[in-house]
Amino acid sequence: MRLSDLKVKQTAIISKVNRTLEAGISEHDLVASRLETLGFVPGTKVQVITKGIFGGDPILIQVGFTRFALRKVEAEKIDIHLDGVPI
Repeated sequence: MRLSDLKVKQTAIISKVNRTLEAGISEHDLVASRLETLGFVPGTKVQVITKGIFGGDPILIQVGFTRFALRKVEAEKIDIHLDGVPI
C-alpha cells in the first residue's frame, strides 16, 4: 500500500521509500533522498491529517510532531502497512 492511498485520520507504519523512477530504473532519486532526510524512514508512524479538495492534492502528513504537505507523486514513493496489521 502507498502513503497516497491512506485515508484521512488513518495511521500507518512506513515500510520503505521507493527509489525506482518511472521507467523502472533504479538510480539516485533526489525526492526519495529528501523524504528520508525529513524523517520518512522505515518503522516510522505516519498519519494523514487532511487531503486537498481537488483530487486530494496536496496531502497533509504527520510524522511524529511534524507536519508535511506532500504532493501525491511524492506520497506514492512511500510504501506503508496499516498500524496493527502485520506485514
